[in-house]
Amino acid sequence: MVATQTTHKNFKGVEKTVFGRGSFSQLDEIIAPIRTENEGYFVFLVDNYFKGKPLEGQVPAHAEDLTYYISVEEHEPTTDQIDQLRDEILAKKGLPSGVVGIGGGSIMDIAKALSLMLTNEGSSTLYQGLNLIKKPGIYHVGVPTISGTGAEVSMTAVLTGPVKKLGLKCEWTVFNQIVLDPELIASVPRNWWFYTGMDTYIHCIESENGRLNNAYSHAFAEQSMKLCREIYLGENSGQTPENDDKLMVASMMGGLSLTYSEVGVCHALSYGLSKILGTRHCYANCLIMNHLEDYYPQGVAEFKEMVAYHQIDLPQGLSKDWSDDTITQMAHVSYNLPHMWLHAIGDNWQETITIDVLKDLFRRL
Repeated sequence: MVATQTTHKNFKGVEKTVFGRGSFSQLDEIIAPIRTENEGYFVFLVDNYFKGKPLEGQVPAHAEDLTYYISVEEHEPTTDQIDQLRDEILAKKGLPSGVVGIGGGSIMDIAKALSLMLTNEGSSTLYQGLNLIKKPGIYHVGVPTISGTGAEVSMTAVLTGPVKKLGLKCEWTVFNQIVLDPELIASVPRNWWFYTGMDTYIHCIESENGRLNNAYSHAFAEQSMKLCREIYLGENSGQTPENDDKLMVASMMGGLSLTYSEVGVCHALSYGLSKILGTRHCYANCLIMNHLEDYYPQGVAEFKEMVAYHQIDLPQGLSKDWSDDTITQMAHVSYNLPHMWLHAIGDNWQETITIDVLKDLFRRL
């Protein structure tokens, strides 16, 4: 008997979640039972932004642990970066008990990718795609210090490689534990508080406006967008403790919405912009969303309202400095994301989405 093919996703969620102000102080207690596994030590990956700041003294690293302060200012995570870090750690101390990522979306992705590559041989370029990982990774924990990317709940660790920007995507990518402490996002610079929050909002707009949208993904998107509107357009909008609580939850719900649906036009284009020019993901999404009225008219109108309300300056006329070759390269990166285009446009997406169409979209920027 031939099994019936189904398109319904059967995805794995985060195993354990702790939420609340001050919950970061529980991290040492949470990971203590795992310390007996493998070679009995943890790897802490911390955003270099916190070097010399109070959070550095709160990281519960023991004497036997390895701590890396990683700068994500210049570029997003790369396959070379993950491979080198994996090789260095294994050479130093063998297989860790677990990995803890403390930072924004890039640190989350590095932690997820590293946990997988510590148990899988060869370069991480071999595993860019869906369900290519051969062995489960080691225990890994995500502690977001900026909210919006949804990386804390997604089953993807996005890496830029020599050929493509694409995630290591499988159920083993998902964190075993996340710690959602709104106190950790209080120091986010104002512009990045906006850009990352808009990443959440855009996740939901794209999840809702595509063929994979359903009651499950809609429920998360609806609540996430409601919170985003309160945070960015409400009577008490702005960076406040109450809104930090809301944004942390909105980010998680936006990530869950896209997990059971998909992202679309804006994210496909942002991959091209990030891969070729190195533009940071959330910022790239904002630059692009500003020009997608014909795809997401209501979402773009509200996005622009939020931009104006918070007096965020999104530069115009960027493409005038780009060569045709650069724009063509970006278009090819974006074109080679069929799962996004299938959701956004439909089965016949190749009839309307061509390299020339994508080049014209990039020229709007």
